[in-house]
Amino acid sequence: MTSRPEAPRSAAVSAWAPLAIPAFRVLWFAQLGSNIGTWMQTVGAQWYLVDAAASATIIALVQTASLAPAVLFSLPAGVLADSLDRRRLLIWGSVASAVIAAALTVIAFLNELTPWTILGFTFLLGITSTLTSPAWQAIQPELVPRPLIGASSALGGVTVNGARAVGPALAGVLLSLFGAPVVFGINALSFIGAVVALLWWRRPPQSGLDDREPFTAALRAGVRYVSSAHLVRRILLRSALFALPASALWALLPVTAKRLDLTSSGYGFLLGALGAGAVLGIFVLPIARKRFSDNAVIAVSAVLFAAGTLAAAWLPFVPLLLLLVLAGVAWIGTLTVLNAALQLTLPQWVRSRGASIYILVFMGTMAVGSFGWGALAGAVGTATSLAVAAALLVVIAASVMWLPLLPGTSTVDRTVSMSWPTPTLVLDPQPTDGPVLVQITYTVRPDSIDAFRESMRLVESSRRRTGGYRWTLLRSGEEQDLLLESFMVPSWGEYRRQQTQRLTGRDREIQATARAHTDGEPTEVHYFPEPTPPRRRPGPQR
Repeated sequence: MTSRPEAPRSAAVSAWAPLAIPAFRVLWFAQLGSNIGTWMQTVGAQWYLVDAAASATIIALVQTASLAPAVLFSLPAGVLADSLDRRRLLIWGSVASAVIAAALTVIAFLNELTPWTILGFTFLLGITSTLTSPAWQAIQPELVPRPLIGASSALGGVTVNGARAVGPALAGVLLSLFGAPVVFGINALSFIGAVVALLWWRRPPQSGLDDREPFTAALRAGVRYVSSAHLVRRILLRSALFALPASALWALLPVTAKRLDLTSSGYGFLLGALGAGAVLGIFVLPIARKRFSDNAVIAVSAVLFAAGTLAAAWLPFVPLLLLLVLAGVAWIGTLTVLNAALQLTLPQWVRSRGASIYILVFMGTMAVGSFGWGALAGAVGTATSLAVAAALLVVIAASVMWLPLLPGTSTVDRTVSMSWPTPTLVLDPQPTDGPVLVQITYTVRPDSIDAFRESMRLVESSRRRTGGYRWTLLRSGEEQDLLLESFMVPSWGEYRRQQTQRLTGRDREIQATARAHTDGEPTEVHYFPEPTPPRRRPGPQR
């Protein structure tokens, strides 16, 4: 099992405490450099289209092209990150990104760029980013101890939003001085820097790879977990509600720059103000989260981002910059709360798949939203579209009153519980044998029947999260104190994984609570499909 670093003593008070851990620090700077290059490439692509007098819809498609791969590849990426060595996956993904960015550099140098070439290469870079994003998120709990997950999540936001502060401004200057080839070339070099950092990282071997799940089964298990996990579903809902209207500002900001008659440097300053606000949010957010609930932070963040979105519709350059800084604070506030809640909720065995579904929901909503806001701007105007998005953000802020983040993520025990008494079977089942019917008989005390039924609701959710389906609870017609729990698992191998790799400390607590209402040990029986005898061909009739 991967060992986890100890928390530095200053972790309780310092938002920058994870940087005291060498592995986190090196990989953090590698991600920051790579994201700076990515934002430089994004600005170069968008400003090329602005210079080419492209429509608002085409300009907004740059955002869609970079995010659409999340819709197509996030789930497979999560399965790969849980099934393969994450370090190797990140290395090869970064190498592929470097090759694609280098090819774009050559095409730009040869002056062969077209709007569709830009969108195509942006889409390819979005694919490599999608394939590595779940692995980047999943390794964070390996790099820092649990008390620093919130701080590391916030610092992870800095790698994106700090890059947003530096990358666009730097790209604007370099575009004015040297043109797109230099900007795209720096992006290619930034991926090489990430490869070097990952090669330096001496990660302990990833456990569980010798008992790797088949791809399709692993994909189903991840979807099944998320569909049965109430905490995760609420996090996904909140992320989608924010991403849909928030995507308008990112998609239409180049059009706002055009309205203000800005150069590429001026557009870089607009994006840089958002990034600078995000970095400022790293200092503000720990104080805010100590004084206010996460739901209050999400609500206030949505209102601040609405103010920045509305400012992009009508305000001049200087006041717009100031409100974009506040929007950047709001952006990192929302993402930090959601990411930290997700990392604290997901257990190790499904962490990458859960993160991939989160990326699918958030980035997919951003991609669809960007296209929609671009189309709306083409029909009714950019200012009206931004105003509608701002109004929706205010509604989203108010929605925390009836759709809040569920409490308890920071206290849930997600460590894997290995205690499983191996059943004595007269069969010798293979891992692929199944489906398997599991039946557990409980002797329940008569005065605890109602309490037992209530506690079994959580047991049902636990079974479904970890691989079970067709769960039922039955009561004996002959003996009033006998109740039968029944559920199916797809295969014997999946059942073994459920008991040895997927059940966490929280799941064991849920089971112990239910069994506290029973007498004696429950009886567990496993049923396998009976082999169908081969059909005999009918002989000749006499």
